[in-house]
Amino acid sequence: MQKTPLFDFHTQHKGHMVDFAGWNMPLYYGTPTEGGGLTNEHMQVRKSGGIFDVSHMGRVKVSGRHARKFLERLCTRKIHDMAAGQCRYSLVCNEQGGVKDDIIVYRYDDDDFMLVVNASNREKILGHMEQVRTSAPGGELVCKIVDQTMDTSMVALQGPAIIPMIGKFSKEIPSLKKYRFAVKNLMIIKLTVSRTGYTGEDGVEVILPAGMTGLAMKFLLQDVDMSKADAMIKPAGLGARDTLRTEAGMPLYGHELGEEINALECGVDFAISLDKAEDGKGEAFVGYEALKKTAATGPARKLVGLMIEGKRAARQGATILQDGKTIGVVTSGCPSPTLGACIAMGFASRERANIGDAVEVDTGKGVLTAKVVAMPFYKAPKV
Repeated sequence: MQKTPLFDFHTQHKGHMVDFAGWNMPLYYGTPTEGGGLTNEHMQVRKSGGIFDVSHMGRVKVSGRHARKFLERLCTRKIHDMAAGQCRYSLVCNEQGGVKDDIIVYRYDDDDFMLVVNASNREKILGHMEQVRTSAPGGELVCKIVDQTMDTSMVALQGPAIIPMIGKFSKEIPSLKKYRFAVKNLMIIKLTVSRTGYTGEDGVEVILPAGMTGLAMKFLLQDVDMSKADAMIKPAGLGARDTLRTEAGMPLYGHELGEEINALECGVDFAISLDKAEDGKGEAFVGYEALKKTAATGPARKLVGLMIEGKRAARQGATILQDGKTIGVVTSGCPSPTLGACIAMGFASRERANIGDAVEVDTGKGVLTAKVVAMPFYKAPKV
């Protein structure tokens, strides 16, 4: 398994390490009696702040004369109207309109970009990128694609206490709008700091050189004693990251997103620009024609939120029933630490499972009563 530059940090804080997409990553830290564990880490992020190692995510630099044109073909989202210092959530599709991955695009300059991709899809996406570059209708596109994953690290600081903390040593970062980023110099370290995250809370994600990670962490956390029960920031693992994103209604590849799942079923229509090839500036992306056809008739399924009665959670693969008929399948489910109830997401027939409807979930071991609710399940309070 690959180790991230923060591996020693994880062991120092009693990280329970697991294999995740070939990386040795912390599922959680310590034990509940020590103030650790999934639920405690989850609530720490909601109430104050958590620090996540997300270095397993792929980071790919794209630069050169045709960089923008290439990304227009690769991404479902418009690229030409992005400003320098802006990042944008997008999908990467196959020819059938299925989702190969969901990514974040960073625009540094007119011909200088970076993509953050899912760890489990990095090799696949790198191969797909090269195929898209060399098979463009007008001929091979001139741009350089460099995988920087092993040369960099990425840390997410999430929670209501994070931006005030950062404000103590930076005036610029707290003034950033959501999905904007800045390149900052911290002593001799160049950082990319973006107002992004995967928890439903405010916060930042920081990309920096792998060899400088330890030094940067000491500086960022110099006034934080994470051993204290009431510490402003504590480490959080993959387990809490998953329950936090589920409460926030954010899709996850392999659950709400996948190659066999039509992109227009996933609840992220805002990230699919079906007019980008018609405004004279964009390019038709891979899967464009297939999704245009889907849009004309409407997708067969839709992503819905479920509030489950009782204390039993509905897990991925459970069947969603309405009036005794199968209408869909659960894609993600968990007990929600914030809401004190069990929640789930799933795909359901377009004509069924409207908000407020009663449904049932067959787990294979029993049938649970549920109600269709709007997503996200949780929204961070406005400050």
